Amino acid sequence: MERLAAKDRLGGQAVDDVAGRVAATTALEDLGAVDFVVEAIVEDEGVKRAVFGRLDAIAPPHAILASNTSSISITRIAAATRRPEQVVGMHFMNPPPLMRLVELIRGMATSDGTFGVARDLAHAMGKTVCVSEDRPGFIVNRVLMPMINEAFYALMEGVGTAEDIDAGMKLGTNQPMGPLTLADFIGLDTCLAIMRVLHDGLGDSKYRPCPLLVQFVDAGWHGRKAGRGVYRYDEPGR
Repeated sequence: MERLAAKDRLGGQAVDDVAGRVAATTALEDLGAVDFVVEAIVEDEGVKRAVFGRLDAIAPPHAILASNTSSISITRIAAATRRPEQVVGMHFMNPPPLMRLVELIRGMATSDGTFGVARDLAHAMGKTVCVSEDRPGFIVNRVLMPMINEAFYALMEGVGTAEDIDAGMKLGTNQPMGPLTLADFIGLDTCLAIMRVLHDGLGDSKYRPCPLLVQFVDAGWHGRKAGRGVYRYDEPGR
């Protein structure tokens, strides 16, 4: 928010006002009086299900539990709770302060009321909504991640350098950044996790994760956040 204010895209008073409405905690138990939860943790189904089980026991009976998952079944996450009708997918595009899209996903048990509240909340935030069925990868990553994965195959096979692959896709298809740069920004570990969800869930060999992507993740080269991915960075996150 301070960066946006420095660019005159946000007033300084707005920064103070919002900061005054934010409370931080590291204890899930502090969520005992909330109305709406958006989970945005690691893209791991087992971890998410465990957290949703705990949230179900802590949050009030009327509370809606939303997941920011970018690929994992909302139906399976909801099944870890006793309120599956109050669980919904609410996938914010990254970074949420700048990206307008929210992908909404209804699980098998998600009620119309829950879905409507999530949609209205997204609209109140000034977001545009697209609705996806509860399928592996949903809409955005079902299309995006195979492109990123194919860029890794092109790199592994020597079709072009990382710079040339990115330049070709950025300038040739009018994208804001090339697929390998974008993969570093997303996190290569997250990209690999999503590709594995697609491969396991759809069973088609075209979703097989590129071995080079797997190697990068095995090496701990997870992208910008780690200081090394396809590209090197001055420091983690930059």
